[in-house]
Amino acid sequence: MIHIRAYAAPDFEGVRALWEEVFPNDPPWNRAELAIPEKLKVQPELFLVAEAEGDIVGTAMAGYDGHRGWLYTIAVAPAHQRAGIGSRLLVAVEEKLTALGCGKINLQIRAGNEAVTQFYAKHGYLVEERVSMGKRT
Repeated sequence: MIHIRAYAAPDFEGVRALWEEVFPNDPPWNRAELAIPEKLKVQPELFLVAEAEGDIVGTAMAGYDGHRGWLYTIAVAPAHQRAGIGSRLLVAVEEKLTALGCGKINLQIRAGNEAVTQFYAKHGYLVEERVSMGKRT
């Protein structure tokens, strides 16, 4: 049985371990020690976990700036992938964004990640011709 709920402080170690497994090459600023405290300052209700028998097996993190919603990550433990957990997390976070008045959700995928591109396409997301730019401060 999978239970999807808002993140809570006791989930930290489970989320950290999950992210290290699912995103082993993520840059330092995406690590749980930095990302989670920052997320909890702004819209913590948009940080969801999927729990199975007391273990964190998935997460979804999103945000809404009043104009667009952003889906930052969905992570599912490899042993639990292809069981619908990612889809359930996506639907749950989309519902929360919609309830806030969000009319469009954006996300970014690293180039070449076809499996993830197909996952989002299956859920109605389209590739938009854009140039993604960023600046670390």
